[in-house]
Amino acid sequence: MLMIYMNTDTWETLSKQEREEVFEGHAAFIKTITESGEMVGTEALANPANSVTVRVRDGVPASTDGPYAEAKEFFCGYYVVDCDSVKRAAELAAMIPDARYTGIEVRPFMGQGGAEI
Repeated sequence: MLMIYMNTDTWETLSKQEREEVFEGHAAFIKTITESGEMVGTEALANPANSVTVRVRDGVPASTDGPYAEAKEFFCGYYVVDCDSVKRAAELAAMIPDARYTGIEVRPFMGQGGAEI
C-alpha cells in the first residue's frame, strides 16, 4: 500500500497551477500502474475535519470529532499496488506527485495468517 500524507499548511501554500499539476500527476500515475498491471485500487479521503474517532474504554464507546491524533500531516489517500518487491513499490511511490511536498509511506499488507504478503 502506498499511503499518501499531506500537511494542510503545505497544501495551502501551493498555487492553483501546482495543485492542478498534482491532480494531473495522479491521472498519469494511475495510467502508468494500470498499464503495467500493478494497479489494485486507489481512493482519496475526505478532509480530516470530517472524520470521527471512536475509542472504547472500560467497555464504553466514545466518539470525538476529528482525526485520531494531533499531527501536522494527515492520511489523505492511498494506492494499492501489486508489485514484485518493496523496492518496486518504492519506485512507484516516488512517481506519486505528492512526494514532492510530503511523504509516501510504503507498507506491505499482512496475510490472513499474519505474514506479510
